[in-house]
Amino acid sequence: MTKRIVVDPITRIEGHLRIEADIDDGIITDAFSSGTMIRGIEIIVKDRDPRDVWAYVGRVCGVCTSIHSLCSVRAVENALGIVVPPNAEQVRNLMQSAVTIQDHVTHFYQLQALDWVDVLSALKADPRKAAEVAQSLSDWPKNSIGYFVEIQEKVQNFIETSRFSIFSNGYWGHPAYKLPPEVNLVALAHYLEALDVQKEMVKIQTIFGGKNPHPNFLVGGMACAININDPNALNMERLNYVAQIIERTQTFVQQVYLPDVVAILSYYPEWTRIGGGLRNYIAYGDYPMGHYGELSTYKSPRGIVVDRDLSQVIEFDPWAMDGLLEFVNNSWYSYTQGKEVGLHPSVGETRLDYTGATPPYEYLDRDQPYSWIKTPRYKGMPMETGPLARNIVAHACGDETYRAITRRCLDQLGVGYEAMYSTAGRTLARAIEASLLADWQTDFYTALLLNIKRGDYRMFNGTKWEPDTWPESAQGVGLTEAPRGSLAHYVNIEKGKVANYQMIVPTTWNASPRDTRGERSAFEASLVGTPVADPQTPLEIIRTIHSFDPCMACAVHLYDEKGEHIHRCEMI
Repeated sequence: MTKRIVVDPITRIEGHLRIEADIDDGIITDAFSSGTMIRGIEIIVKDRDPRDVWAYVGRVCGVCTSIHSLCSVRAVENALGIVVPPNAEQVRNLMQSAVTIQDHVTHFYQLQALDWVDVLSALKADPRKAAEVAQSLSDWPKNSIGYFVEIQEKVQNFIETSRFSIFSNGYWGHPAYKLPPEVNLVALAHYLEALDVQKEMVKIQTIFGGKNPHPNFLVGGMACAININDPNALNMERLNYVAQIIERTQTFVQQVYLPDVVAILSYYPEWTRIGGGLRNYIAYGDYPMGHYGELSTYKSPRGIVVDRDLSQVIEFDPWAMDGLLEFVNNSWYSYTQGKEVGLHPSVGETRLDYTGATPPYEYLDRDQPYSWIKTPRYKGMPMETGPLARNIVAHACGDETYRAITRRCLDQLGVGYEAMYSTAGRTLARAIEASLLADWQTDFYTALLLNIKRGDYRMFNGTKWEPDTWPESAQGVGLTEAPRGSLAHYVNIEKGKVANYQMIVPTTWNASPRDTRGERSAFEASLVGTPVADPQTPLEIIRTIHSFDPCMACAVHLYDEKGEHIHRCEMI
């Protein structure tokens, strides 16, 4: 007999996501993903000065903060034909890599680790054995007996005095937890440590962007002037501080984060065969070491892999009118040409059309539109995007940098590359990417420093800053690899104002509802075939969905310019 279960909301932060799953004989046979809040930043930025849009779209999300701002300035620069100076390009790389590493660390420890780590079990651990386990993983200096004794006491205090405090509402004791008490204690200690470490990593955003979250960006470059001898500018003291942050970031990622992920996943080999879902992957490429737009200089390659065929990479064309299309047949939007038509984002529309049930309700009406998220497709194909997709595309491109570290981690787990097509692989790919980015930060920093030493202090190209230098109409696209995957912003500029603006964010790709042919997107596809031990405590569903690092705030959110709600949809 089919049993339908509802997990709502499924995210620990980052907006509201509802998952409904059908279970037969302990196995998920079907799943539906519904974004239950409404976005609409595209409406807010219409008729505004395109040079200001980065400040609005950056507020779509408070988690990966600057990614939307970066994508926006790239879109406007593309429309107006602006090339930013090399210094600005490397500063952007440093800021983007910093927020991505911080996001990955925060996601694993604060948002995903407790899907695998049993807090109550950690209290039964022998601190001496926990120290031995930790020391076998890396040379992290805090892995001492006294350190783990202190962590146990702190967590015990949380439980006794604060009703579990930050560890409330967990499925502690669930049969799907398999880590020994000592490994649980090690992971729990690093969970708490990551709370402090992650805020240090992102100080690079503040040094170059003035603040965090939501640092400052600038169409044509960056708003941080270089003057080695000026205490109020980007001087050597601040650049040296950046170098220290990079070093500390590398140490934590490579001695704590990546070893923890490999160690934890080694106890869950079955999860290398669960949660694979789609077989198509997309990455726009990013981290240019030359002029943005020259793909040969990108650290992270661009391309599409179809049906997990690593022998070929399909080119992604952001302007192909039959390529990237967004559908609303199962979304609470309408198009002037009808709900069955797909629109390229350069001519996209944001027209709200809520036709769902009046809340509260028990289940979604699956025969009607059921989400505030649109459904993107590339040449009719659903795509997964994110760290796993970037890893797969890089492998297909023959990138030895990705291949070497991935091979080393998989060898430690005793599995082949096919294990990456899974919930465990998605989790590992994120940690691998954080390690790569931690190393790449040195490359970005070195390139910036060498250019300054050559006497090039340029951070801004103002040749097309004034609107009287712009064409009557212009169209541009900004492409970025955000922490959660491929991000695109399309802008149409008419008479110096934004005429249309569309954003296709990573979670739009992954969390979207079915398309016109009934094909599932990544979230829904990844759950089919997943075993669930107890429908009342569906930890297995949460594990797989969290492996994508869903950010619903990017996919669905709307306020008017006064900060008041435009539309409200209350869910059970």
